[in-house]
Amino acid sequence: MYEGSILIRLVIADDHELIREGIKKIVRPCVDLKIVGEAADLKQAIALIAQVHPDVVILDLTLPDYDGLDGLAELRRHFPDLRVVILSMHAEEKFALASLRAGALGYVSKAMASAELVEAVRRAATGGTWLGPRVGELLALEARPGGRPPHHSLTPRESEIVALIGSGLQIKQVAAELGISISSVNTYRTRIFRKMGLSTNAALIRYALQHGLAG
Repeated sequence: MYEGSILIRLVIADDHELIREGIKKIVRPCVDLKIVGEAADLKQAIALIAQVHPDVVILDLTLPDYDGLDGLAELRRHFPDLRVVILSMHAEEKFALASLRAGALGYVSKAMASAELVEAVRRAATGGTWLGPRVGELLALEARPGGRPPHHSLTPRESEIVALIGSGLQIKQVAAELGISISSVNTYRTRIFRKMGLSTNAALIRYALQHGLAG
């Protein structure tokens, strides 16, 4: 038993069954943790959370019906006091700090899931923020003069669009590749320009090539 703990009720929101099964395997030996439901997309997760009222939600950053941090924002719009730990396939360098700013109480890379995930959930259940060693390093780096490269603030979908535009695709080709509308691509591109301080496709392509972002 985790010393001083109470039973922590969890919901898992991840579209990959193998990941959900892996989380259950990690949690099973922890007698202070109990999974009370699982969802494969955000719509299911919202309905489930409203029904079972978990203490903590383990949220995949890239659910099929919401793009990255937009999913976290939508979840917190419905449940402002919800305690969320992000579990992501993306390394901490890409989205950890943005996730914490958006209201998550922890960010765990799927490559480091086992012990870190359990500790992050326990910390979140008390209302605390869990910072792994790498996230702590990133916070320290950001505090230095010059900070971090602007592309680190992009969502997964925005990063995909940067990679595709960086590889030379036109906007309509990007839309076809991602299965979204041209207007959606243009909306994402506007956000990308704002976040990265750019104003043209040529500048975006140059930046993508310089930083190894082109797909």
